[in-house]
Amino acid sequence: MLRTHTCGELTKDGVKKKVTLCGWVDSRRDHGGIVFVDLRDRYGLTQVVFEPTHNKEVHETANKLRREYVIQVTGHVRMRGEGLTNPKLFTGEIEILVDEITILSESETPPIEIDDRKVANEEMRLKYRYLDLRRPSMQKALQFRHKVITTARNYFNEHDFIEIETPLLIKSTPEGARDYVVPSRVNPGQFYALPQSPQLYKQILMISGFDRYYQVARCLRDEDLRADRQPEHTQFDLEMSFVTQEDIRAFVEGLYKKIFKETLSITLDDFPAFSYNDSMERFGSDKPDIRFALELKDVTEIVRKSDFGVFKTVAESGGKVRCINPHKDLARNEIDRYIEFCQSIGSKGMAWMRVTEKGLESNIAKFFSESVQKELIHAMNAKPGSIVMFIADKPKKSAQLAGQLRLKLAEDLKLVKEGEFKFCWINDFPLFAFNEDTQTWEPEHHMFSIPKKEFVNDFEKRPGEVLGDLWDLVLNGVELGSGSIRVTDPKLQERIMNFVGIDHKSAHEKFGFLLDAYKYGGPVHGGMGLGIDRTVALMLGTNDIREVIAFPKNKSAQCPMDESPGMIEEKQMKELHLKHDIIKTQK
Repeated sequence: MLRTHTCGELTKDGVKKKVTLCGWVDSRRDHGGIVFVDLRDRYGLTQVVFEPTHNKEVHETANKLRREYVIQVTGHVRMRGEGLTNPKLFTGEIEILVDEITILSESETPPIEIDDRKVANEEMRLKYRYLDLRRPSMQKALQFRHKVITTARNYFNEHDFIEIETPLLIKSTPEGARDYVVPSRVNPGQFYALPQSPQLYKQILMISGFDRYYQVARCLRDEDLRADRQPEHTQFDLEMSFVTQEDIRAFVEGLYKKIFKETLSITLDDFPAFSYNDSMERFGSDKPDIRFALELKDVTEIVRKSDFGVFKTVAESGGKVRCINPHKDLARNEIDRYIEFCQSIGSKGMAWMRVTEKGLESNIAKFFSESVQKELIHAMNAKPGSIVMFIADKPKKSAQLAGQLRLKLAEDLKLVKEGEFKFCWINDFPLFAFNEDTQTWEPEHHMFSIPKKEFVNDFEKRPGEVLGDLWDLVLNGVELGSGSIRVTDPKLQERIMNFVGIDHKSAHEKFGFLLDAYKYGGPVHGGMGLGIDRTVALMLGTNDIREVIAFPKNKSAQCPMDESPGMIEEKQMKELHLKHDIIKTQK
């Protein structure tokens, strides 16, 4: 080894020891001819000292050092002078008096600072990612990610799971997002797809008798990007045989409790469960943030009794009027800002009334009789000195709009405690969702989720009522993963495929291997995919998963560092039986 210790290891217990350290020059300071260097590696910082009276040749070499030079130093550990210790560093009581130095690698002046206090813009960070990753915060983030994954692997192994890798080159099958495709050289005109998830293969593994499977799986989807989405992401993928939904949820809840306990020393509360309908009614979202109350209330039947035309029209046309009470008085200009916010997210407006000792006040209060006002105040548990806000629209849209207003209020009123983590389960999802654009029914999660027993025989006749044996895990208002009990009857699977527009021929062309496998005895099974990137990001207090991925893409799905994607040589195009058909436009 070129070093005896790391730069984050030595303390006063090592005084007088001869040691060798290797690392990067984080900073260099010359104090009256004595050169001090903070030497950095991923473990920490150690101060090393070059004194001209101790070793003139070594001191002369130290004068050549610049930031980010890689050096090896050998010397003896000594205590720092009185009043010169640094309590912020683990190594802050000691320093190394250097006897020998070797410059292992020189560095040009870095184009970005290796400093958490001076963070470069996103494009520069991604272009020089190898420098950005040297920053302590990025090193800690990836070390923390490693610890999370290691803890999870240990948990899976303790519960008799087998880690099995599934293919990265697979058949293209419709799973919701666009596939990344790979042309086959030896099969002209044919393509592999990169997996959006290991979904079909883990089901095949259950049919194969591996009753507890897991994988730290890479998943690739060609979709538009945002802070919590990348072309490639990583998930804990798991599948279990001979289980119920409750069994899988209990296992996963235990997994997260172990992860949080071992990595953050946090003991999580039990995860409450909400039905999809309950979650939409109370929080306006199927991924609710339950760190604060501020629940929605359906007041449609109360306001139906008023003379306010907007509410009456919505109520009589089958819509819903949702109300939210922030339990705080707001100035008129603040209310106007919330009206503008609601309009910006697609609402026609936001009605409001102020609660006073005498009742409700606003320009619409006159349309509400005293008895209706009392009903509203009682329903909202509203106290004088607060505001009640109303969103009226179609049932689902009114819930979603009010849910976004709820999040905006929580942010503005600072209702969320920093460092708080609240998980919940959402179950009893609809099996199908209606696509207004195409006027067709689509799977809510995916087509391999089984309907609840009472809907199996006639789901085609009442798709809007059908509930699936499927569920989501949510943390702080962010969906971490989805799970379901799978369809194991090939005839039922074909019925579901046919209902969402995949006919018998197409079903067997795309999914024949799965349908055939179930003919030979498939166990009852189910599982989940749990986002590792999102989990780690939230645990570290950020919503941007790029902060916990070593080499992420930018918003254009490009990597400024290696300049991917890029063109390939004409020779490769011919080998792959491809030709360019792109109209080039001059900018």
